[in-house]
Amino acid sequence: MTSENMTAENNNALGGLSIAIILVALADLPLYANGYILLLAGQIAIFTIAVAGLNILTGMTGLISLGHAAFFAVGAYVAAVGAKYGALPVLVTLPLSVMAAAGVGILVGLPSLRVKGFYLALATLSANFLVIYLIRHDWIAPLTGGVSGIEGPVASLFGTDLMSPAARYYLVFPFAVLSILLTQNIMRTRIGRAFIAIRDRDYSAEIFGISLVRYKLMSFAISAGFGGLAGGLWAYYFAAMQPGDFGLFLSMQLIAALIIGGRGTILGPVWGAVFIIAGPEILKICFSAFSGGDVMAQRYLSPIRDILLGSLIIGFLIFQPHGLAAFGSNFLSIFRQGGYANRLKKK
Repeated sequence: MTSENMTAENNNALGGLSIAIILVALADLPLYANGYILLLAGQIAIFTIAVAGLNILTGMTGLISLGHAAFFAVGAYVAAVGAKYGALPVLVTLPLSVMAAAGVGILVGLPSLRVKGFYLALATLSANFLVIYLIRHDWIAPLTGGVSGIEGPVASLFGTDLMSPAARYYLVFPFAVLSILLTQNIMRTRIGRAFIAIRDRDYSAEIFGISLVRYKLMSFAISAGFGGLAGGLWAYYFAAMQPGDFGLFLSMQLIAALIIGGRGTILGPVWGAVFIIAGPEILKICFSAFSGGDVMAQRYLSPIRDILLGSLIIGFLIFQPHGLAAFGSNFLSIFRQGGYANRLKKK
């Protein structure tokens, strides 16, 4: 065995060991974290699922969506309505959320057969507004609660209500891990290769026998299904929800998380979700400590916090356009195949 092969095997083993340690630490998070940390961790897990679905659509297939929050909303309200009025358990409502969102995704994806780019982005954005309008409309308001919203159901597994922060975290965490693994497996299949071919050159892909109709709609359906799962978990994770929770701002958060994390990469959704959810909270803690808890000072510092966060996002897109996932890969590549030692020798 050559030294290059041994180095590659050592790197793979080190990477696998690092991932295993991180997963064990996250699985044991309720043992040493408080309720506030668990709340943020659960939100990050839910966002990871939604961004992983958006990664399949935008990162792998190259189809822009500015209305991904619509699938999030469909999944959330299907789970909440099914649990509240149908007394359906969580193991039934979550698959229903996935299927309902996937069906809506196919309908939203129909314009992708004729348009792309900014026109497709506008079409998906219109779908987002349409879904929110339907949720608020009078004829369905008795089920959805209309503008007032609806209470989040309590998840129950095997007769045990998952009401504590730790129990709810353990509900969403496995789904986040499975979503990343599923995305990785999709990339390795024929379907994933077809998605990437469509992203790189759709007309050339069609010449080589890849059906644009089939795979574009499949990409929308899978991506929307991820969003529906995230929405269903969101309904169980929070005490209540309103239509405004799933507006344009949420779609922009998902897009920003994908771009910041690294579109088309496996761990990009994870890094993006961490940045979008934990970033504002870290800035809030820093400004709170800086102001000494003064309410008036925090009132004036809040806009500054938002401006600083936006500036960080813009600066990151300029200096690291391939996302946090690429940044981590570039950092680790220094130590691969003796790269670090070679750099020292050159100096």
